[in-house]
Amino acid sequence: VDGLQAGEILVLENVRFYQEEEGKGCTPEEQDAFARELASYGDVYVSDAFGTAHRAHASMAVVTKYIDQCAAGFLLEKEIEYLGKTLAAPEKPFVAIIGGAKISGKIDVVTQLMDKCDAILIGGGMAYTFYKAQGKPIGGSLVEEDKVELAGEILKQAEAKGVKLLLPIDNVAADAFSADANIKVVDDSIEDGWMALDIGPKTIELFCNEVAGAKTVVWNGPMGCFEMEPFAAGTFSVCKAVADSDSVSIIGGGDSVAAVKQSGVADQMSHVSTGGGASLEFMEGKQLPGIVALTDK
Repeated sequence: VDGLQAGEILVLENVRFYQEEEGKGCTPEEQDAFARELASYGDVYVSDAFGTAHRAHASMAVVTKYIDQCAAGFLLEKEIEYLGKTLAAPEKPFVAIIGGAKISGKIDVVTQLMDKCDAILIGGGMAYTFYKAQGKPIGGSLVEEDKVELAGEILKQAEAKGVKLLLPIDNVAADAFSADANIKVVDDSIEDGWMALDIGPKTIELFCNEVAGAKTVVWNGPMGCFEMEPFAAGTFSVCKAVADSDSVSIIGGGDSVAAVKQSGVADQMSHVSTGGGASLEFMEGKQLPGIVALTDK
């Protein structure tokens, strides 16, 4: 650092190679000392890592104690602006699209959005835990048995609050988890020996029509196993619908972002978030340590 010339940049080694960064296997005092050492290398701290803002790591949440001048970078500012302002006062109708494999990681998001959304569209593997809560046969589809009761409670909450919570009305089912499997379109009843791996054509139409009328769309999680071509239509159709809609569109979560980029419509979205877990926790209304550390300054 002392040898740097004007205009030169020094890139340090990945701080996660040090146990003090995450605070694992060390005392709080040792993590504090590590953060103090990092702070000694500069006079100004700029955080532009929204993707790790939900982690109380030394370089995110502790180092700010030892540097007087701290600021958010342009990317972090954009994330806070889009996610914060959109969720605080969304233009209506507000539609949330929630997908992915498991309901367990999305419970708090669904619950939080229930008070803000006009409609919540549920796709991906998590939909079949809701199916089971409704008493529908799901065959070999993915299900979280310990979350079935909770899924039932969420359905009741949506009904009580007047929120449209839409589940797939048909599905693309396969007799094996493989791109080469036999496939068929079934309704919302999946027989033994078959598993649902994507939403069906009627559901695509239903979801896309809902998106078309929205003014705000938040999407987290794919509609099916889009990595395999036979089960990609649901996710990519929703991608196109969101891109074509006259809405403020926010895409969050690694798989959703990958799908949007793969479909070639990323530049048509209002905001593609760089945060997976961070964007989820932000939408859940949680305080992110990396942002709190800056606002405290």
